[in-house]
Amino acid sequence: MPEAPDTSTPEEHRRLLSFLEDVTTNPGEAQRRVLAEILSQNSAAEYLHRHGLTGPSAGDPEAFRRLIPIVSYNEIQPDILRIAQGDTSPILAGRPISEFLTSSGTSGGERKLMPTIDEELDRRSFFYSLHMPVMSQFVSNLNSGKGMYLLFVKSEARTPGGLLARPVLTSYYKSRHFIKREPDPYNVYTSPTEAILCLDSYQSMYAQLLCGLAQNAEVMRVGAVFASGFIRAIKFLEKHWPRMCRDIRNGTLDEEVTDRAVRAAVERILRPDPVLADHIEAECSKESWKGIIRRLWPNTKYIDVIVTGTMAQYIPTLDLYGDGLPLACTMYASSECYFGLNLNPMCKPSEVAYTLIPTMGYFEFLPVSLEGSNHKPDDLVDLTDVKLGHEYELVVTTYAGLYRYRVGDVLRVSGFKNKAPQFSFVKRKNVALSIDADKTDEVELHAAVEKAVRHLEPFGASVVEYTSYADTTMIPGHYVLYWELRKGKKEVPASVFKECCLAIEESLNSVYRQGRAADGSIGALEIRVVEEGSFDKLMDYAISQGASINQYKAPRCVRPGQVVELLEGRVNERYFSPRCPKWSPGNKMWMGKNNGA
Repeated sequence: MPEAPDTSTPEEHRRLLSFLEDVTTNPGEAQRRVLAEILSQNSAAEYLHRHGLTGPSAGDPEAFRRLIPIVSYNEIQPDILRIAQGDTSPILAGRPISEFLTSSGTSGGERKLMPTIDEELDRRSFFYSLHMPVMSQFVSNLNSGKGMYLLFVKSEARTPGGLLARPVLTSYYKSRHFIKREPDPYNVYTSPTEAILCLDSYQSMYAQLLCGLAQNAEVMRVGAVFASGFIRAIKFLEKHWPRMCRDIRNGTLDEEVTDRAVRAAVERILRPDPVLADHIEAECSKESWKGIIRRLWPNTKYIDVIVTGTMAQYIPTLDLYGDGLPLACTMYASSECYFGLNLNPMCKPSEVAYTLIPTMGYFEFLPVSLEGSNHKPDDLVDLTDVKLGHEYELVVTTYAGLYRYRVGDVLRVSGFKNKAPQFSFVKRKNVALSIDADKTDEVELHAAVEKAVRHLEPFGASVVEYTSYADTTMIPGHYVLYWELRKGKKEVPASVFKECCLAIEESLNSVYRQGRAADGSIGALEIRVVEEGSFDKLMDYAISQGASINQYKAPRCVRPGQVVELLEGRVNERYFSPRCPKWSPGNKMWMGKNNGA
């Protein structure tokens, strides 16, 4: 149970907790106010006029619900491209678009561009401010220590019209809201801002982990945005701890960290500490790294990472490193909008439920039971009308110019906080494979495989059947494809299979390729050739489990378990991509089909 707030609770925390109590008690009223504000602020938007929301109906919520269609990215992409090309008229929003936030979802193989306005940074900053008041109800004395949060920026680009296009977290970390934030004893990080803002991923990671180790006794919580990122940091530590021990022992920073701002920031923290260096060396030298978080940061109370959705695959590894430390999954957000908080953050990962904050945007819900139909505006359900146990696709309207936009997340109503529904994350629609921020669907995967198998044609070979899975048993994780071949007259050389791996990677979206080529968050794609008849065995297994022989088709993606074990027992050959696929931050995501893409 949460600890009861007492006189030691800061006044600001009490104010924010009171806000949460109010908006969850009156979510319908908050949502009506938000929609009215959005329609008023964006009354000049061409998009709304185009759909009949003009004149007397311009600010009418009922007219909005009747006239504005439910859309996906493809429907609004022409408007997005006009803004990207430099059109400054009020196309989507009444206020100027300040930049684009690049979504990890993809369109035509490239990141989606989500419009944003300056005031959204204020809204996101307020959303972050709710985190520690909630957490402090469950964990005491968080103002007496520091958080070792491993945070990173990614590369950014500019559209032809001069607007920045970058990930939402990069936008936030580079903003005055983060860089010039007021001192707060509940939000003190071990990582210097200079290290967080360093684009060189090696130098950034090294400096942040070193500072975390140097201040280990002060660390009360550790984390990253995604579970995959935190585990990658521990694997980095496994490789580089001898250098870090030397730095801590001598009080000097490794010469491979060349960024001057980072060096200066780290050197302000680093002091010679042979005793701490001996302790780190003793712990890291042990054969098992079970419980390494507690052993290196003994005052840690929880690990703060996202473990819902595809990140759930990393829970066993986190449990190994944490050895009993709670996994706090605190927030639900995206490039489109920041959505909600887990108001019971110390619950088990399987019990995580998010309460949508009704002031962040206007939320509607498309019943999953209507999947596949031609959706009409009146199919949508308001936030206060969803039903317990039912599943919905989230639809959002934002201050920045998205209207009834299908986010692609499927949520299940799992309970209520006062009158506000709480949602468990079910899945991301159409995502077949994911290791980190990447999202690859079956259509994209199949198109990539079709291109790759052309390399087999000169040898008279072909792929009879295939499936895939995301292998996270090693860090970084990687995509695995099981191929059953029909052999030709010529033997296929190993080099050709390796080129097939690379051809698939080259055909996947820019988010995947960035993870491979720039971030190091995804390992080399692997093809495992299975013996003849393997997919017949797979069908036999599916039928034995109740599948219909008339409707059975080989799955394009599988999860670890019996199916993977069956295929693993029939693997004859393994091949990895020989190098990283091409990737450049200056891609043509804003160009469009008729503009040179």
